Amino acid sequence: MNTGSNKPGEAVMGAHGATLDKSQDEQDEQDERDEARGLGSRAPEFVKARRVLHLSWQVGVFVVGLAVVAAGAAMLVLPGPGWVVIFGGMAIWATEFVWAQLVLRWTKRKVTEAAQRALDPRVRRRNLILTSIGVVIAVAVAGVYLWKFGLQMPWKIKDQ
Repeated sequence: MNTGSNKPGEAVMGAHGATLDKSQDEQDEQDERDEARGLGSRAPEFVKARRVLHLSWQVGVFVVGLAVVAAGAAMLVLPGPGWVVIFGGMAIWATEFVWAQLVLRWTKRKVTEAAQRALDPRVRRRNLILTSIGVVIAVAVAGVYLWKFGLQMPWKIKDQ
């Protein structure tokens, strides 16, 4: 399976060797955008021209990105869109740091591949069957619980 090369003319392969349609125009436009942007700092030119200002800019971007990533990590255990916020923090870092740009490109490629694999009819059918089996098991467990204990709550509530 192709891992999502940026070279034009290559087909992305889905699960079981099925070719996935991606218009050549869309691929060419994406390649041009990636090449035009390149890797590196997105800071304004007047900031990049002054070393101390550029270093301060990078520290500021790092601190803001770290705060966003930390908030996203907290949201993994607390209510909130944890992964979305973490990737938002990575996007903030990617405005200034090459390593974050490479991580985001890799993540985007892997998410696109997973989405394309999920659209494969065999995978969709398998996922539907597994979900149905899971629902049947959950209903059976709930039925056994109700048969054994009735509609009694597992804690005792006294009149208050």
